[in-house]
Amino acid sequence: MGIVLDGLVQGLQLALLSVGVVFVYGLGGVLNLAHGQVAVSGGLVAALLMQNRLPPVLACVAGILFAGLVALLLDQTLLRQAYARRGEERLLLGIILTLGLSFALDGLFTWRYPNVALTLQMGSPYVRLGGLTVRTGSLAVAALALAAFLLLLAFLKTTFLGKAIRCIIQNEVGAWLCGVDVHRARTLTVLLSGLLAGVAAVAQGFFSYLGPEMGTEFTILALIVAVVGGVRSLTGTFLASLMLGLVNAALSYTVGTYITWVVLLAVAACTLLIRPEGLLAYWP
Repeated sequence: MGIVLDGLVQGLQLALLSVGVVFVYGLGGVLNLAHGQVAVSGGLVAALLMQNRLPPVLACVAGILFAGLVALLLDQTLLRQAYARRGEERLLLGIILTLGLSFALDGLFTWRYPNVALTLQMGSPYVRLGGLTVRTGSLAVAALALAAFLLLLAFLKTTFLGKAIRCIIQNEVGAWLCGVDVHRARTLTVLLSGLLAGVAAVAQGFFSYLGPEMGTEFTILALIVAVVGGVRSLTGTFLASLMLGLVNAALSYTVGTYITWVVLLAVAACTLLIRPEGLLAYWP
């Protein structure tokens, strides 16, 4: 039962990461390969502020906002160059630009902050819940992720901008013909993806720790989930996150991390061969 709970919590954290990738690809047709580094930037800022004796809650909020700011700068600079192109040219230019940025940020983080890591600890490490011993950090991650998703769901379902974003993901041209400001929606979406990445970084701090070298790992995990769930399906991505979180927790416990990575990548490869649009893509 402990593995199942850990898997569900890991799945929620994966969902925070992968929804941002789906947002950016769904609206802009660009795969953001620096998404993990955006998350790490927020986590490092939170860790540095805590080292300077800022209360953890305020430091985490500042870290999340900083991740959103980094994503916004990415949208206004590199991604804007990609948006100016069409089709495969846009996709390839976006991959090259964000891949280069990911290398640059990885180098900066490991050079300037090699010993900085975000670790968040609750007052008591464990709590009894329904006859089970559960880590309080896992409960904090679950509460944080669910709160973020409820706010995101309310935004997408009840606001005009949220409905516009869902329309663009399904049909960009149709949304444009209906008068939706596609460029504004893209910028807002990249900002949202950065904020969610920052929340995922904070969640990692509760779960274990977040170090400067973890950006590439975050990006790969987010891409695997997005491929399996469907790169244009928010619901499919959420469900795939929970499923792969369970697989990741079970395999990490039984066969180790290396085999787990091989299995996760194999699942993504098989998905592309069997159902390129994603196993769960029929959910909008």
